[in-house]
Amino acid sequence: MRFFKQSVALALILGVASLSHASDIVTKNLQFAKGASSATVKGSLVGYQTIDYKVGANAGQVMKVSFKSSNASNYFNVLPPGSNDSALFVGSSSGDNWNGRLTQKGVYTIRVYLMRNAARRNEKANYTLTTSITGRPAASAAVRTTAAPGDAKVKGTPYHATGPLDCSMGSAPMGSTQCTFGVIRGGAGNARLFVTPQGGLKREFVFSGSRVSAGPEDSVKAKLQGDNWIIEVNGYEHYIVPLAIIEGG
Repeated sequence: MRFFKQSVALALILGVASLSHASDIVTKNLQFAKGASSATVKGSLVGYQTIDYKVGANAGQVMKVSFKSSNASNYFNVLPPGSNDSALFVGSSSGDNWNGRLTQKGVYTIRVYLMRNAARRNEKANYTLTTSITGRPAASAAVRTTAAPGDAKVKGTPYHATGPLDCSMGSAPMGSTQCTFGVIRGGAGNARLFVTPQGGLKREFVFSGSRVSAGPEDSVKAKLQGDNWIIEVNGYEHYIVPLAIIEGG
């Protein structure tokens, strides 16, 4: 029995060793269609290649992941924000489906890989990955707002809510920095959002229904992904803005 346990432990170590090939990791953003709460991607990998799919979500939401592959040694893991190896879910020991309520706000990683037995033989896998994020974010104690009728303002400010939100600059991973914000809501999805990243930069966004704009010289890419606005400015600034900040609730 002792020999069996040692053999199993060694097999698990060898099985996940393929993840140590950091140079073979390809990072992709998981894209949700406008207004959609789920997305399906088809992909392939060979040998020690690893694909990391990044997706932003809020604490309190529910993430579901299902996976199908042509290779029995092809699995996925789910990593929480800020983690490079510690996983919430390990497919090689738990299967091809995961369903969990998230306890952290930030960018999650869905890591697709081949076990070492297949990777060292340079096998190929064709897979289909389906991910959904549903439910409203949990109320955050860090966001100051009020429950008074008429969307009253935070005392001593012109804002209906203030607090932190996830942001990053340049190639830094999302969630590595937090910006402070203040929002003035106008109703029906209209709002002015004032964001202050670290370093003194100040940014104002205007939300008008399904459109988001900034300064007249700025290039803004914005999409509604689940319950978050994902915003990029000038290909350098990146922000995750929960829909609840803009609409209240």
